[in-house]
Amino acid sequence: MKRRSRSRGVTLPIVLILAATMLITASAWLQTSLVVARATVAARERVQAFHAADSALIRCARMLSLALPAATQSANDEPSRWRMKTSFEGSSASAIAPFAAWPYARRPPQCLIEAWAGASYLVTARGFGASADTEAWLQLRIDVNDGIVTQHWRRVVAKPF
Repeated sequence: MKRRSRSRGVTLPIVLILAATMLITASAWLQTSLVVARATVAARERVQAFHAADSALIRCARMLSLALPAATQSANDEPSRWRMKTSFEGSSASAIAPFAAWPYARRPPQCLIEAWAGASYLVTARGFGASADTEAWLQLRIDVNDGIVTQHWRRVVAKPF
């Protein structure tokens, strides 16, 4: 009977410690799951914006190959209209939307075709994700020399404006 009286009350603190440990572990798992879910959604939106820009780039490059405009800029100057917000937004925007709509995006992708040196052209495409701050920018330089067309692809890392 003496043994029983000494062990009374020890069970409750042990159960409380185990319950607190389980609660802390569950809370950490929940936080980790939320962070992973947010990262997954952000990655999905970036991929959607990238594919929208890539599709617009391909379509605009095909449109360019059908009717090559006259290039008039000097050989050393890279076209700079793609860096201006007014080229893509507003009433005086010269960028086109090669698609009427784009699924799961807040707006359809856009592209801008600029003449570069001689028979070269710079095609800039802008794709959007579902959120307002998700954009992808891609560029393609197309050179036409003696009937041979070469393409040089590049990704614009940061929003230019």
